[in-house]
Amino acid sequence: MTEEAVLDITSEALWTVMIVSAPLLIISLIVGLIVSIFQAITSIQEQTLTFIPKLIAIFIGIMIFGSFIINTVVGFMEELWGSFGDYIV
Repeated sequence: MTEEAVLDITSEALWTVMIVSAPLLIISLIVGLIVSIFQAITSIQEQTLTFIPKLIAIFIGIMIFGSFIINTVVGFMEELWGSFGDYIV
């Protein structure tokens, strides 16, 4: 296995991780921002207030984007295992 092949696999793996994690991170960011604005408006300074809304939003996000996440990861693994013979040489 050449250095170039290792770098290609690593690059593709990191790209897959970014694509898969992006929807849930964006949901968490938006919910956190909304709760922070609510806290600023009402002057509530409770640090744990964002936990439950983010948790619920992430669960809903997993239900919505779960098939996309699984299909992307499975596609990456199928491609990796499909070209396994090329890497052994």
